[in-house]
Amino acid sequence: MNTALKRLDPVGLQALCREAAEAPRRRTHQLWHLDHADGVQRLAMALQPGTYVRPHRHADPPKWETLLLVRGRVALLTFADDGTVLECVELSHGDGSAVVETPAATWHSLVAVEPDSVLFEFKQGPFAPSGFAAWAPAEDSAGAADIVAWLRDARSGDRYPL
Repeated sequence: MNTALKRLDPVGLQALCREAAEAPRRRTHQLWHLDHADGVQRLAMALQPGTYVRPHRHADPPKWETLLLVRGRVALLTFADDGTVLECVELSHGDGSAVVETPAATWHSLVAVEPDSVLFEFKQGPFAPSGFAAWAPAEDSAGAADIVAWLRDARSGDRYPL
C-alpha cells in the first residue's frame, strides 16, 4: 500500500501546464489512481486554448463525471444525441461554477477559455473507453480545427453543422 501523499502544488501545476502547452494535443493529464481497475478514477488535466476534446460520453456502462476547477477558466458543453448544445457552463473562480457533475451517459466536451487551465476529474471506475459522438470529427481529422472554433462560441440551442 502506498502511503505517500499526492499533491498538486504550484510547481507541479506549472509543470503540468507547460507540458500541455508543448503537447501537440494542447493538453495533458496526471493520473492519480493506481490502475484502470480502481473504483474511482482520478486525474489532474491541464488544458490550453485550442485543444480539442472530442464530444464523448461514458455510457457503457453509464458513468457520471465530476470536474473541479483548480485554475483558469474552462467551458463544459453538453449535447443532445444530434449534436445540439443543451448547456454551456463556464467553470471559473469568478462568477462561474467551480465544480460541475455531468450525469451518466451525457455527451460532453471541454473548451479551455484561458491558458494554463487545470481541472481535477473524478469518475466511477473501473476505466472504460469513452464513446465518441458520430457527428463530431475525429481528433486527428481535417475537420477538427473547425469544430474547435465552433465549440469556443457555441451556446445552448446551437447545433454543429454536419
